[in-house]
Amino acid sequence: MKRFWKAASVVEADGGWGIALDGRPLRTPYRAVLALPNAALGEAVAAEWEAQAADVDPVSMPLTGLANAATDLATPDPASFIEPVAAYAATDLFCYRDDRDALLQAEQVAAWNPLLAWAEERFAVEFAITQGILPIDQPPETVAALRAAVMALDPWRMTALTPLVTIGGSLVAGLACIEEVFDAAALWQAVSLDELYQERRWGADALAQAQRAAHKRDWDNAMRFLELLD
Repeated sequence: MKRFWKAASVVEADGGWGIALDGRPLRTPYRAVLALPNAALGEAVAAEWEAQAADVDPVSMPLTGLANAATDLATPDPASFIEPVAAYAATDLFCYRDDRDALLQAEQVAAWNPLLAWAEERFAVEFAITQGILPIDQPPETVAALRAAVMALDPWRMTALTPLVTIGGSLVAGLACIEEVFDAAALWQAVSLDELYQERRWGADALAQAQRAAHKRDWDNAMRFLELLD
């Protein structure tokens, strides 16, 4: 798409904040008028549009993409939208420990156990932990409580949570991001622990590093979206 507007601005619209391109309301891919929950997110989305050159680059507008998803997908049917994320309650990364490398196990314990302990206290649950990759069943009460926590979020936070969980593989880490109870950098290190450990031990792989860098950009964009909601 070519840039067809001269100026992007934030305007009050539909009980929230919209984006105007030369005075005309910005619409989502599903043709809904984009209405953002606060001015801070509105300013950030408008800045993405204002920064576009002659050729529009959607990749450079991650906040716009998340806002579109919240409007077009999460808001009309929150339960269906967030169901794939809620399913991580049964398969959280932090419950699966290496079954051969004692040093890696020790790092997993140090990084992951405090997060699981927080979730156990916060949601009044218990986790089953195993060594290896064969799936294990989590207590039904644990799965139900974590699913309920996810379903209770508003569509905007559901949208922010989605990449955090799918990238990291941990619903516990995603909920910790939502509730801002751990340092964001530490949470990224926790979900990347296995990859970083293998890289230290066996050396860097360019393709793996590029993929992790792309995931980190998506993670950071979701975290910024979440921070702007607050």
